[in-house]
Formats: sequence, structure tokens, C-alpha cells
Amino acid sequence: MSKIGASARSQSSAGPEGGADRFLPFTKPSLEPSDIAAVVEVLQSGWITSGAKVKQLEKAFTEQTGAKHAVAVTSATAGMHLVLHALGVGPGDEVITPSLTWVSTVNLICLSGATPVFVDVDRHTLMTTAAIIEKAITPKTKMIIPVHYAGAPLDLDPIRALERAHGIPVIEDAAHALGSGYMNEAVGKSGTAIFSLQAIKNVTTAEGGVICTQDDAFAERLRRLRFHGLGADSFDRHTNSRLPNAEVLEPGYKYNLPDMNACLALGQLDRLQENNRKRAAFAKKYRDAFANIDAITPLGLPDYPHVHAWHIYIVRVEIDQLSIDRDEFMAALKELGIGTGLHFRAAHQHKYYRESLVGDYATLTNTNWNSDRLVTIPLFPDMTDADVDRVIAAVSAVTTKYAA
Repeated sequence: MSKIGASARSQSSAGPEGGADRFLPFTKPSLEPSDIAAVVEVLQSGWITSGAKVKQLEKAFTEQTGAKHAVAVTSATAGMHLVLHALGVGPGDEVITPSLTWVSTVNLICLSGATPVFVDVDRHTLMTTAAIIEKAITPKTKMIIPVHYAGAPLDLDPIRALERAHGIPVIEDAAHALGSGYMNEAVGKSGTAIFSLQAIKNVTTAEGGVICTQDDAFAERLRRLRFHGLGADSFDRHTNSRLPNAEVLEPGYKYNLPDMNACLALGQLDRLQENNRKRAAFAKKYRDAFANIDAITPLGLPDYPHVHAWHIYIVRVEIDQLSIDRDEFMAALKELGIGTGLHFRAAHQHKYYRESLVGDYATLTNTNWNSDRLVTIPLFPDMTDADVDRVIAAVSAVTTKYAA
């Protein structure tokens, strides 16, 4: 048995304020009966694949973000694959991205034949900066993929200045950033950004994603690539009397989002601002409480004008102040009925990338430091103040018990 021991196990039936008999996950989707009814309606309609609901979702995204085009796909990963393909990333190319990101981006860069070039992040916000990125640019750099993190937006203006100066496309990983704002502008309005609608996101289609862009030709090509490279998809042929034998204009993929997924998000988009306000209120309560717990450090907030979507709430466990490590800390919270997550273990620390990539990753000082300490704690709109109090009590109990 680990240092957590039997004593913590015996406490789990009562837990802080007697609440640990009910397991509290670190997140869950906020769905209303109307959202479920919308899916049932689609299932009964006779048209369940990509159709009118996908088009409605894309329109809602352009209204939410201010983007000119929104292209719905089966996942943000699928969206990243289409963008890498459309921009011609391949063998001999380099793509700059933080190592502190979800592994799908790194997987796709490698699968394209290109080389991921990892850059460090700010120690407190966990987002990379233009100054860090610029040092990594070489003649082989084909793309830059910075990451909006935990609901906070990147400092985009300096990064876009790099894009203009070097002629290198910047593709924003906005998986965490639906509802985020930067300099009085919604994330996704300018440039190209890829949003996730996966199950834990602020708005979900169970699995799904949306690419937002201002570029007419690029959007048209992405729509073609998501459906076999055909000149028209099945719904377009059905509703606009297109010939059923639409031609392949270029080889494409099968990444079209079904209507029965798309419709699930429409009501959630209507509630996004309200739900994000709830997230922000819970986040403030956490921040105020953790100011009094030395062994816990929340993420820092950007110092430029922004709107935070509070997608997830992350703390760093100050392991030098405890007798347990981060993983044991997470296990101790689980014993008390509190679910946690890890966003993210640095990509270069995964087995495949440790063994296959060559680089001086010791220089990723802030990435490495944070990767060993990150913990995601519960934050979702259907929580109550009592749930938040219970998490705070559990964190306080664990840090007190295992203080070094």
C-alpha cells in the first residue's frame, strides 16, 4: 500500500463533511432534457448523418466566434489532420508546438512525416509566447501550433506578428477556448483556430470539433477534404438536386460530423455564457481558498485583456512541501471521493517520444516542472457550492495530512 495508507481508505466513507460517499468527477457534460430531446428528434427524422443540424451548428459557431467560416468535423484531432494536410506539411518540415499539449497534435505531426519542435511555456499560465517561439524558427518551419490553455487565451498579437514576418501559418489549438476572448475579440474570430467538442469540453457533441477560419478557399478545401475530396457532400446532393455521382476533386478523408451529434451542442451553445459564468464563480472560490494553502498553487492569469472560459481548473502540487508526490496526491483525493485529471503530461515524456525524438528537452524547464505537478480538480456548471466546499476541504485535508 502507498503512503496514502489504510487510514485514508477508512476515511473515504465519511470524507470531508461526510460527502465522500458520492464520487465527484473532475468534469461532466451539462445537458438538459431539451438537448436529449433534440437528439431523439434527429434519430426519428430519417436523416442522422451530416445535414441541416451540422449547418446550423456551423452557423452558430460563426455567430459565437465572429469567424467567417466554421467547418464541423468528427473531432479536433480530425480537424488538425485536415489542416496539416491542406497546408502541405510533410517529410522534412518542422512544426513548432508546446510539449505541454494533448498528444494528438504531436502524433499527427509525426504521422505526416514532419518533425515536432517542442517549445517551453510560461511557468504560471502554461502557454507559450512569441519570444519563445521565435527562437525555435528555422528554414524548415512549416507551421506553428500554439495552445490556448485551460480556458485562457494566448497572447496572440505578438504570435501573429511572427506569422506575418516569417510567412509561417499559425494554427491555434483552441480545444480549451470556446467562449474565451482576447483583446475584446472572441478566440476564433481571426486567423484559423480548431475547437474541440469532445465529452469534457464546455460544449460537447460527445465527440466532435470545429475549424474556424476567415479564408474562403481554405474553408472550401477543408469541407471537401472532410468528405472524401468530393465536390459535394451527400446532404448537398440531396437538398440541392446535385448529381448523385459527385466527383473526387482530390483524395480526402471521412471526417464529417453526423447531425445526431451536432444537434446535441446547439442548446449548450445558447447556454454557454451562463455556464461559463458559473465556472468563473466556482474558480474564484477555489482561488480564494487555495491562497491559504501553501502546498497548492493555481495557474496564473494572463496580464493582458482577456475573457477566461474556465474550461478546467488546474493547480500545481508543491511536492517539495509534501511527503507524497503528485500521483499519490491524486490517489488521496480519490479516496475521499474527489475525481481528478492530468492536463497534460508533457508529450516528450511519453514512451514513444522519449525513444524516438532527439532533442535537449532539459531546456523545457517550465514544461518539465509543471508536468510533474499538474492536477485538474472538479469544475463544471452542474456543481454546487457545497461540491466546491467539499473539494476545498479534501485538498486541505490531504495537504495537512501529508505536509513534509
